[in-house]
Amino acid sequence: MTTAEQDTHTARALQGLEDSRSSVRLRAALAAGSIPDARSVEKLVERCAIEPEFYVREMLTWALTRHPASLTVPRLVAELRSERPQARSQALHTLSKIGERQAWPAITRALLSDGDEEVARSAWRAAAVLVPEGEEAELAGALATQLGRGGRETQLSLSRALIALGEAVLPTLRAAMTDLDPRVRHHAVATERLLRDPDAGFESAIEEAKRVAALQDRPGGA
Repeated sequence: MTTAEQDTHTARALQGLEDSRSSVRLRAALAAGSIPDARSVEKLVERCAIEPEFYVREMLTWALTRHPASLTVPRLVAELRSERPQARSQALHTLSKIGERQAWPAITRALLSDGDEEVARSAWRAAAVLVPEGEEAELAGALATQLGRGGRETQLSLSRALIALGEAVLPTLRAAMTDLDPRVRHHAVATERLLRDPDAGFESAIEEAKRVAALQDRPGGA
């Protein structure tokens, strides 16, 4: 492709990202990733923050992964300071897909405990991917502060992030099993069970945790 053709291709892709039709925006994101151009990075990141359609956001993330990490990672890290929850969430999601550990210091405890559940869930997934070797136990401790939070999907996301850290999470989970909050205890027990038996369903793990806790709470219970 000549320089002129590249310029035309990029200009059309960037213009398409502004179209009111989601199908056009999808094709534009595909085009931006198919023939990467450094000039596309800023617009792709900006669009991630406001794109309403999930499948278009996924294509935007794919397009960003096609560009050099040296260009995308600093811009995505900057986006983590945005006041817009979707901007933070999508930036974290994209960083997890890129997988460059230079982004690790940007995964702060504030993000891991973000008040927006989508941001927090994205932060948990990104942290589990980017954590440096040897820091799994410390990350487990930070993640454990979120045990018991939210509904099924949120709790399952946290369990998956903890399980991804391997056996380094066991001391933290066992400590959480004695927490005064029953939701924390049940979530910790269910996560430990899933770590031991990945084929066990999350719902059944939670129900078993509640059943065991009920038995233990009875006078003379084991």
